[in-house]
Amino acid sequence: MGRSHSHNHNHSHSHNHDLKGRNLLISIVLNIIITLAQAIGGFISGSLSLLSDALHNLSDVISLIISYIAAILSKKSASLHKTFGYKRAEILAAFINAATLVVIAIFLIIEAIERFQNPQEIESNLVIWLSLLGIAANGFSVLLIKRDAKRNMNMKSAYLHLFTDMLASVAVLIGGLLMKFYELYWVDSVLTIVIGIYLIYISYDLLKRSFKVLMLFTPEGIQVESIVDELQQLSSVKNVHHIHLWQLNEKEIHLEAHIDFNKDINLSEFDAILITIEEILETKFQINHVNIQPEYGKCDAKEVIVQD
Repeated sequence: MGRSHSHNHNHSHSHNHDLKGRNLLISIVLNIIITLAQAIGGFISGSLSLLSDALHNLSDVISLIISYIAAILSKKSASLHKTFGYKRAEILAAFINAATLVVIAIFLIIEAIERFQNPQEIESNLVIWLSLLGIAANGFSVLLIKRDAKRNMNMKSAYLHLFTDMLASVAVLIGGLLMKFYELYWVDSVLTIVIGIYLIYISYDLLKRSFKVLMLFTPEGIQVESIVDELQQLSSVKNVHHIHLWQLNEKEIHLEAHIDFNKDINLSEFDAILITIEEILETKFQINHVNIQPEYGKCDAKEVIVQD
């Protein structure tokens, strides 16, 4: 006999969703323009750092499109065939975005090392003007989605793409100025390596966090032992075991467990105890979806974690 209960949640107003979608769309259009301009400019000028910035911008376009699709999918209702709906779409998008950044960064570093050994003359004026375009467009996009990035992993991944690309454009601008006035063409390769290392650095944390959610690992900051100790303090509870604890997305943490009771209680008594359990789990552990299987004298494994 399994019983489940979940609380009502305050979801964001559709206005906020629409605004988030609109801001993402504006950022996508801006980044397509920058990507094309910098790619053409990179080939004409011979600047690897400008091409790397264009490649980074292309990854921005892809990541923003993924983020936009994920934001739309996450609003879709659950159905008989999709009982969770698309609630994990944004986490998946965050993981893909972070992974692509790491791959692109490694590619850029390899290219830059090869170029460093054989520096080439670069048309610096083009580099300067296109890097200024990149700073302006990415800076505007960063401001557009900054607020949503604070409370959403998917938007955070899009924000990181845009913010790092703005920084990359600043670095390319400095490189362009050094090449124009001092003819230091090796700076182009050094900047590309620095941009690549920074990309890996900022992507790693997001990659790790989204991977843990996708793998259904225990959410950070929650100790399963503490949950067991807390629930076993209830006088009616004999044992808490067979626990599964996971994060569905950034708003929902789920727990399912078997609870052995001291007495053969009836359903109305169990319902009263269940309300207490839910309040403890929500207030102390921020767990907002609870599924409890009540037991009395059942012969099953009593370990806290049981491999199904």
